[in-house]
Amino acid sequence: MAAPSDQPNSQSPSSRAEDRGEAKDEGLTFGAVFGATIGNMLEFYDFVTYSFFATQIGHAFFPAKSEFGSLMLSLATFGAGFVTRPIGAIVIGSYSDRAGRRPAMLLSFAMMGVAILVLAVTPSYDTIGVAAPIVVILARLTQGFSLGGEVGPTTAYLMEAAPVARRGLVVSLQPVSQQIAATAGALVGEILSLTMTSDALDTYGWRIAFLLGAGTLPFGLWLRRRLPETLHRAETPTIAVENKEAAKTLRGNTRLLGLGLVILASGTIITYVAQYMTTYARHTLHVDAPLAFAAAVIINGVGIGAALLGGWLADRAGRWPIMVWPQIAALLLTYPIFLWVVESHNSAALLGGLGLLALIGSIPYSAFYVALVEGLPKNIRGGAFATIYAVAIAIFGGTAQLVVAWLTEVTGNALAPAWYLLLATAAGLCAMIFMPETAPSKVAASGKR
Repeated sequence: MAAPSDQPNSQSPSSRAEDRGEAKDEGLTFGAVFGATIGNMLEFYDFVTYSFFATQIGHAFFPAKSEFGSLMLSLATFGAGFVTRPIGAIVIGSYSDRAGRRPAMLLSFAMMGVAILVLAVTPSYDTIGVAAPIVVILARLTQGFSLGGEVGPTTAYLMEAAPVARRGLVVSLQPVSQQIAATAGALVGEILSLTMTSDALDTYGWRIAFLLGAGTLPFGLWLRRRLPETLHRAETPTIAVENKEAAKTLRGNTRLLGLGLVILASGTIITYVAQYMTTYARHTLHVDAPLAFAAAVIINGVGIGAALLGGWLADRAGRWPIMVWPQIAALLLTYPIFLWVVESHNSAALLGGLGLLALIGSIPYSAFYVALVEGLPKNIRGGAFATIYAVAIAIFGGTAQLVVAWLTEVTGNALAPAWYLLLATAAGLCAMIFMPETAPSKVAASGKR
């Protein structure tokens, strides 16, 4: 009898699995990884782009009696998107635990892309009056909803589809995608500002940046439609025990979710303060613009390498030590490095010091990402991760730069960012110490189930 693969009308088991939308055992292709992380990339690209062009957006949609008033209305609209993130996390994240990761990722990315497109093409206040700010606010609320439901299903997908021995490295591509997108957004903004006149930038230049992001919508949807489903894929036993009722499963994992919320809040503060360093270098330290932008490039570039390193190390040494020991080092180095930067104002301190801090401080969070999704049962993994991530972002991401700027202003002390970072790093470390080890090889070695 001929082998099944030799018969024209027959399919191999792997082909049938693909038709059912199931993931194959050999792991992720580059296209699958890119399809899973493209939504996260679009989120951070949008964040950096909006921050870069907040003044121009204020002029277009929020005319006010003063420049400051227009800017504040623009920033308030940006912040409105944080309000709907937890709602989107609960709705889309829970949907991913019922219907599958792929349909949830398609939904969140489609909503995200459409919201950015609406922002880019909405006529100005001068053209359609009060309808302009209303449409823009609705677009930001929609985008916040979709972003809230993005990270949980995609992180769960990466862990479930990855080969067991490379879960840490594959999941680390989630924070890596954030760093890549932040760098791309900064570069697009810088190129447009250098090649266009102020009037052109104010009138339509900022729209080009958003249209570039919205242009990924067809490609991203095409990639995500081709992703194999992972929700029903068999996996190695995890520490957490799954219950048929999601509510009971949630109650059984409140300790892990509480620890995860603290660590995500810590990482969110560190990430958003790092993105503030260009403004900090220019307005607080009064360094030249090229050096300030170089610091941002170094921080983001080092963060990419450090996130990958953290995931790679977590696959070899386990999750717990790669979370805890680099976090201790970051805690010990934060204040001395900021003191060096503030006292010297030179390129060695700004680039070398902040680069070293970005390197050490980014490693623990790759290990944490995979530890959290491994520790959560599959029937709540997407929704629970999305919800605590969205809450951390909404509360601490939306306020991090405001808090740092306020602390610096009211104290008159350039070391204020270091104080906030020390508090966030210490809180994250305390929670990391109590996180369970979830690497399958380590769990098996210890005899835990």
